[in-house]
Amino acid sequence: MKTALTIILCLIELSVTWAQTSQVWVADQGDGTYKNPVLYADYSDPDVVRVGDDFYMTASSFTAVPGLPILHSKDLVNWELINHAVQEIIPTTVFNVPQHGNGIWAPSIRYHHDEFYIYWGDPDFGIYMVKTKSPYGEWEKPVLVMEGKGLIDPCPFWDEDGKAYLVHAYAGSRASVKSILVINKMNPEGTKVLDKGKVVFDGHDAHPTVEGPKFYKRSGYYYIFAPAGGVATGWQLVLRSKNIYGPYEEKVVLEQGSTNINGPHQGAWLDSPNGEDWFVHFQDVDAYGRIVHLQPVSWKNDWPTMGNDFDKNGIGEPVPSFKKPIEGHKINTPIESDEFNSDRLGLQWQWQANPQVT
Repeated sequence: MKTALTIILCLIELSVTWAQTSQVWVADQGDGTYKNPVLYADYSDPDVVRVGDDFYMTASSFTAVPGLPILHSKDLVNWELINHAVQEIIPTTVFNVPQHGNGIWAPSIRYHHDEFYIYWGDPDFGIYMVKTKSPYGEWEKPVLVMEGKGLIDPCPFWDEDGKAYLVHAYAGSRASVKSILVINKMNPEGTKVLDKGKVVFDGHDAHPTVEGPKFYKRSGYYYIFAPAGGVATGWQLVLRSKNIYGPYEEKVVLEQGSTNINGPHQGAWLDSPNGEDWFVHFQDVDAYGRIVHLQPVSWKNDWPTMGNDFDKNGIGEPVPSFKKPIEGHKINTPIESDEFNSDRLGLQWQWQANPQVT
């Protein structure tokens, strides 16, 4: 009995000590700089869009419900969880039971004609889209844009002439192929693909597991930012062409190099209101998930360089800290606890299956 009491008292002492020393990770250093990661939480495969002075992020949510978290920031460093884009995962009969690793993969968020769009791939069913006028409000029901197995990581692009396109990758676990990127034509509304698509890049030789493409246009070039090499140890690849269907030139623009940031890749290129460019990406840290980093971006000869080329090999490496993109905003982190003092659960709560009425 005495031994048991001693063990209990020791455990209580340890828990009190932990509670006293535990702190929320805060990226904003309060002196005009930030440290990476900007989000020490599992926001896998992040994508970000800027609308005016506001930045909006979403991320993979797999089978967690509600899904597709929506975060807001004024400076790319301090983030607030404001909503979820889907309240249940479809097909509902499939996701009414808990499972792992399926569901919502690698979304893209875009702003077009005064509406927010999110596209994502479900490797078992196809590519979906949801949209809304306000990221704080209700999102429309998902639309199946392209049906098929192995279709993942979609990103839409609306060109100046009004034509719409969709770039995506393939999951080798579901399809008979991977390590390629395909572009499809879409209807202008972005609700349906119009053709079988064209392979615009094959990464089998130099860039295996190329995936997660993001579509942009700058200075007359079409750019596809895409990670390659795998989640844990991969690198960030950039493709460019004057023609949307290629041929595409290629360049590695970010890698681990001499740093301790493994696999720095897959995310969003952004410009800030003050004219600076930035790249948001993830780092896989095993059981802690995929945490979010922020890199400065510079351009030379219409190629981006991300982070800092510490080892002088012509490829950027992640920075541990840097000056903030925008100053003057309060320090903020997503809610990570709950006092249960409301009649509704907070946005930080998710479940492993669709809600069931009982």
